[in-house]
Amino acid sequence: MSIMLSNKNMYVQFIDDTKGVTLASAGTAGSDSKCTVAAARDLGKRAAESAMDKGIRRMVVDRGGFRFHGRVKAIVDGALEAGLSTGKNGEQRPAETADAPPDGSEKNGKEEK
Repeated sequence: MSIMLSNKNMYVQFIDDTKGVTLASAGTAGSDSKCTVAAARDLGKRAAESAMDKGIRRMVVDRGGFRFHGRVKAIVDGALEAGLSTGKNGEQRPAETADAPPDGSEKNGKEEK
């Protein structure tokens, strides 16, 4: 799940990296929706429904360098609510920990020296 945000629009793509093709996508371009957190959650749900129609059940989130909060978090939360999972074997990982380092090296936003 690749996420792109601009000041006017939001886009989500489900990409097969091995083949280099986009499997499903959704965005706010051409609609009257604003770039709000509520619109982002709806976009995540629409994108997940489109992906599940193509047989996608699990996702790896590529937040495109954006911080994992606000609209990005809302898109992921919407996709999780719609039924996609982020964990191994279809288990649901909380969206808050999806961005955390696997070794737990980050504590309170500071690295230990």
